[in-house]
Amino acid sequence: MPSVLFVCVKNGGKSQIAASLMRMKEGINVHSCGTKPAGELNALAVESLAEVGGSVEGEHPKGLDPAVVSSVDRVVILGEEADPGLFADAKQVDVWVTDEPSLRGIEGMERMRLVRDDIARRVDSLYAEMTGESA
Repeated sequence: MPSVLFVCVKNGGKSQIAASLMRMKEGINVHSCGTKPAGELNALAVESLAEVGGSVEGEHPKGLDPAVVSSVDRVVILGEEADPGLFADAKQVDVWVTDEPSLRGIEGMERMRLVRDDIARRVDSLYAEMTGESA
């Protein structure tokens, strides 16, 4: 089964969103982590996932696990803050420069929905690429 590790700095928002959305599909082994994990999940990220049937039940911010990094087929870094150099042992590393609505003055739940929807489109494309199936 193909495998993917979604990474952001805190593992409280974007990487958790991506992992949850990918877990809603079948046929991919999904992991997530942060380079500097937060103490808790981003409440708005959790709420935005619930709106589309996603869940982070049982999840919490996690740090890097070198064994996971070297074992997955793909590492996907969300945003530009996490250092791609930390993943030199990965088979393939992609960086998704995701939409950041706050740069346009959009905050709160509206911001999180836009972030979620941008990530969802990318997850659908990655799923199709990794499995040969449409999302």
